[in-house]
Amino acid sequence: MTAEPKLAARPEAYQRSIPSADDSLSDVVHDGSLAFTRVRGNNGSEATYQEASGAPVESNSPLGYHVGWLTIIFLNVNQMIGTGVFSLPGTILKATGSVGLALVYWAIGAVMALAGFATYLELASYFPNRSGSEVVYLEQAYPRPKYLFPITYAVQSVILSFSSSNAIVMSRYVWRIANKTPSDWQMKGVAVAAYTLAVIFVLVHNKYSLWAINVLGVVKITTLVFISITGLVVLGGHVPRVPQPGANFRDAFDGTTTNGNDLSTALVSIVFAYSGYANAFNVVNEIKNPVPSIKRYGFVSVAIVSALYMLCNVAYFAAVDKVAFAKSKEVAAGVFFTTVFGASGAAETAFNVLVLLSAFGNLVASLVGQSRMIREIGRQGVLPWTGFWIGTRPFGTPIGPYALKWVMTFIMIVAPPAGDAFQFVVSLRTYPEAMFGLAMAVGVFVIRKRRSRNRLPRSQFRVWNVFLVFYNAIQVFLLVMPWWPPKGGPYAGDVSFWYATYCVTGIGIMVVCVLYYFAWIFVIPSWRGYRIRAEVLKAQDDSITSHKLVKVPVTEVEKWDAEHSEAGELRDRRR
Repeated sequence: MTAEPKLAARPEAYQRSIPSADDSLSDVVHDGSLAFTRVRGNNGSEATYQEASGAPVESNSPLGYHVGWLTIIFLNVNQMIGTGVFSLPGTILKATGSVGLALVYWAIGAVMALAGFATYLELASYFPNRSGSEVVYLEQAYPRPKYLFPITYAVQSVILSFSSSNAIVMSRYVWRIANKTPSDWQMKGVAVAAYTLAVIFVLVHNKYSLWAINVLGVVKITTLVFISITGLVVLGGHVPRVPQPGANFRDAFDGTTTNGNDLSTALVSIVFAYSGYANAFNVVNEIKNPVPSIKRYGFVSVAIVSALYMLCNVAYFAAVDKVAFAKSKEVAAGVFFTTVFGASGAAETAFNVLVLLSAFGNLVASLVGQSRMIREIGRQGVLPWTGFWIGTRPFGTPIGPYALKWVMTFIMIVAPPAGDAFQFVVSLRTYPEAMFGLAMAVGVFVIRKRRSRNRLPRSQFRVWNVFLVFYNAIQVFLLVMPWWPPKGGPYAGDVSFWYATYCVTGIGIMVVCVLYYFAWIFVIPSWRGYRIRAEVLKAQDDSITSHKLVKVPVTEVEKWDAEHSEAGELRDRRR
């Protein structure tokens, strides 16, 4: 049982109100204008405190409790293993200049993933009843100005809610298997079809879609294990096609670059390759005993992927000459297969099918995780048509978020022409994500200090400070590095125009979000004579709970505040 917080004599602003024994209200701890309510869900987690302006805890998950230990592992595995391990090793080798430094970078990525995972786990231990990861952690770390972070995160999430690049990758491999060169519209058509299939997959049944994620995860692990074992066989000198299997490991650091832009680019690629280690935190409220379960099996997922990434890179370098390997781009693993098994059509087709399945598993896992994030944004009440975002009928799945994902991805596949415009749109979302990532990482220190000041119970897990500082440093790096000009000058980046255009545009989107917030919450209400308040909304026969932001006339604000709790619930209904 969680110990009650023991509060010494404190100023009036910090007084704690304790309800009577027959009152169903949670205990409340006041910290200035903040009010922390004691909440508990039915997923077996301990009672904890959250700031009252946050979305209310759903006692029973309307999406069920279908996420078991295997799904925890494979939600992360499918998100982490997309096409990166098949495509990025050659790019990273080219950027670092040597096999030795490339392997060091992959090891650094493993430490980064572990530090990031531990950071998310501490945050989840504070709020074990809420799905949606960053949505919740930002809301709770920065509750003032009220609704600022929920609104800004919501606006940018809706605007940038697309997965067009992953869908295009799937389409590319479909055409490779067919051994045809598609037109732009053929490529886009298959991409739309592939993404539509993935959406249908997760839309029609929640439990079965999670089972599918497990199956696809097994396929991915099996593929990487096969590559790893093949690499060991090559190193043992048992593959005649590779006469000098250990050549790349002699003088492994020969050719190491000292160019800062190359080193920075390689690290960004590493961060991308390991991203996805936090996907299971998006479904926390669908997991029984979430903190110990994710602590155990989430760590297993990070450890498995990290080990296989290292073994696969060793296999690549054992089989393929490093000069030829550095020239490979998105088909780095294809070069490995061709070198070891020959240029047979069967080997190439098998490889393309495995990468296709890997990309599809990544799409499905991403859809599950991101749908929970969007649904949690809807539960905060900061989006219009609250019921659309939080509802789970008719299939018991979050249909609103899935619909948004499909529409935005469809637009971003079809609308931008191939080339610069498409690359710009894909890059655009990365900078706002990095800004929120830094805010969330710094938020751990903020939450720690606030909870310590108010003597709230210690969380079930606490990340080592060295890991937390390292993870924060990675976030700073992701914000600073894109401003570093490429070697060829300001117009020699991935697009023909100024290389940092997407960074400036991303910052512009954030500025627009903040201006929208102040207009909606302060300027317009002051002009029209009302105030914004959050009230608890019940939906689907009271099985779903959320907040809804309502307009309260200035003349009625005092009465409204008296009739509602800090969390926005009518006091006379809480009996």
